[in-house]
Amino acid sequence: MRISGSLLCVAICAFLLSGCGKVWNNPYPAEQSGKNILYSSFSERPKHLDPAQAYTVDEYDFIWQVYEPPLQYHYLKRPYTLIPATAAEIPRPRSYDSNGKELAPGARGVAYSVYEIRIKPGIKYQPHPAFAQDEAGRNLYLHLTPGDLRDKFKPADFPQSGSRELVADDYVYQIKRLAHPRIHSPILGHMSDYIVGLKEYAALLEKEDKALQADRPERSPTVWDSLSRHEIAGVETVDRYTYRIKVRGKYPQFIYWLAMPFFAPVPPEADRFYAQDGMAEKNLSLDWYPVGTGPYMLVENNPNARMVLARNPNFRGEPYPVAGETEDAAAGLLADAGKAAPFIDTIVFTREKEGIPYWSKFMQGYYDQSGISNDNFDNAVRVSMEGEAGLSPEMEGRGIRLKTSVATSVYYLSFNWLDSVVGGQGEAAQQERARKLRQAISIAVDNEEFISIFANGRGVAGQGPIPPGIFGFRGGDDNFNPVVYEKSGAAWQRRSVAQAKALMAAAGYPNGRDAKTGEPLVLYLDTTGGGPGGKARLDWYRKQFQKIDIQLEFRTSDWNRFQEKIRKGNTQLFFLGWNADYPDPENFMFLLHGPQGAAKLGGENKANYANPEFDRLFEQMKNMESGAERQAIIDRMVAVLRQDAPWVWGYHPKDYSLYHAWLANVKPNQMARNGLKFYRLDPAQREARRAEWNRPVVWPVVLIFVLLVLSTLPALRTWRARERARA
Repeated sequence: MRISGSLLCVAICAFLLSGCGKVWNNPYPAEQSGKNILYSSFSERPKHLDPAQAYTVDEYDFIWQVYEPPLQYHYLKRPYTLIPATAAEIPRPRSYDSNGKELAPGARGVAYSVYEIRIKPGIKYQPHPAFAQDEAGRNLYLHLTPGDLRDKFKPADFPQSGSRELVADDYVYQIKRLAHPRIHSPILGHMSDYIVGLKEYAALLEKEDKALQADRPERSPTVWDSLSRHEIAGVETVDRYTYRIKVRGKYPQFIYWLAMPFFAPVPPEADRFYAQDGMAEKNLSLDWYPVGTGPYMLVENNPNARMVLARNPNFRGEPYPVAGETEDAAAGLLADAGKAAPFIDTIVFTREKEGIPYWSKFMQGYYDQSGISNDNFDNAVRVSMEGEAGLSPEMEGRGIRLKTSVATSVYYLSFNWLDSVVGGQGEAAQQERARKLRQAISIAVDNEEFISIFANGRGVAGQGPIPPGIFGFRGGDDNFNPVVYEKSGAAWQRRSVAQAKALMAAAGYPNGRDAKTGEPLVLYLDTTGGGPGGKARLDWYRKQFQKIDIQLEFRTSDWNRFQEKIRKGNTQLFFLGWNADYPDPENFMFLLHGPQGAAKLGGENKANYANPEFDRLFEQMKNMESGAERQAIIDRMVAVLRQDAPWVWGYHPKDYSLYHAWLANVKPNQMARNGLKFYRLDPAQREARRAEWNRPVVWPVVLIFVLLVLSTLPALRTWRARERARA
């Protein structure tokens, strides 16, 4: 049976058009359509998922969903407010003198403080083979051989799993883990200064670990073996649901640490399970598959491509907050008040190494939320004459919403206090000369311009070390640094380059030359290069220094070498940043505390700054309750820092995030990343929008095909004519 070319063309066109209602570019399996799944992304593979080791944002995106410290931050309230997570209530420290006598609240002479934490009964761990038992109560998978792991690549590959109740011993066990020499917890040094007995416990474990490895070089001792034999003097289990932590002196900030994953519970069975021979070779470890009591559990870990969190079936449920800030109700953030979370079943994180495909997928509806890169900022955001950010018409047309928040972070350009030119060493005259030089540079480096050019305006120029939203930060006129800014009428503006040059001359560098030798002033900035766009930023900084006739040279090295130079104090100027561990001014002021100098004492004061008055005030301020008296001391500390200018007070970044209309209950939280449990999806709306935004455009294909068919018709007629002639 023959069919004409035109009929064939019509048939194929009909076939193509029949698929017009389908979404052809969906990157997810068809069976996920309409499911209650949140789609997100990550760019850097997490190095650690063990809560004793993890300490970066990309790691916390995952472990915050799995682990539960005793405390957490209220999801909606600002300023950030601690509330119980697994704890029954917020623990109030009891103070004692050196003789063990309990002191009244606010008394002086505190030798140590005791935090007693009582957890809620009935909390259960996620299903995991480490808890699996037979009918007689014997553990099924804690005595395995490498042969038993032949077909096991993730916890779900084990036929059986189990669970048990969370108990106080699990929290005590995790604190022990912070001290083990083969876990390398980043907070051991800091916590050893406070938790009674932790430093001695760490030394004991290290000594024992070396001896055990020497005796059994063929098999290293397990973490669980070591920790089960010894106790920490200042950490004890009181009963099944209660434990105590003894802290040296008075350390009010310790309460904030109890809201971090470092103090989340780890069941000893998990360490025993993962310590078995053959597990590490298959990436079966807490670093790959954490074990927690939180709302989600990690069921797929492919850090080069995809990571998947699934609802923990044993999670008890957590009520959505019933109160927040005044504007939260109008923003729809209280619609689910009191309802049990989590609301989403599965969270799929896909690794995206490039910004363009990530942005395209967000605009097509395949990611539910997105940050905004510099390349896409102008397409997404419109900034008014008053500096207010709003969405572009395209974003508004798609129902996308914008959320902004100032990060509890600071980025700064630091001077090395040990340097003979820009530092604070030498005789009084030399110190004053260097101070004027630092002040001149602080005026010349226009951070508002930097924020505008390199951050699309997403930042707040720094006036000191404390970011907005942290106690101690001053708003209004008190916010401005009078060394760098001056008031003109009702507005504050950066002091002029002429004023900066006058400071240069007063420092002994008129026109950028040493008044005594005539040599030009050359300063050296240590850097790692800065990645993409780094050259443009460095060129900008060179121009800032040129405004006051300083020659700026760059000394570029890799990250490890850069860190080594800072540790040894072999720098002159360098860039760094700090993100708050907890919302307290002490967590920023300690970055400039003399006794925590990096070069001589190994602390976090990378500038090696030292000022006796500042250090005295810091010791007075750090353990105070926040109030008017503490604020007055902070004000004086900030005034000292502004005069000394150990940093060029860079900026506090402002986070811009976009969310599709089908995603609800979103409020950025700079202190915790455990808010995914409160997100709510409307999968039906998402499917409808995806279909609308991704209709296949088939007419070009049809047109090309028709033209091809028509172009072959003459040849087809000629061939048929020849066939008839032969016949």
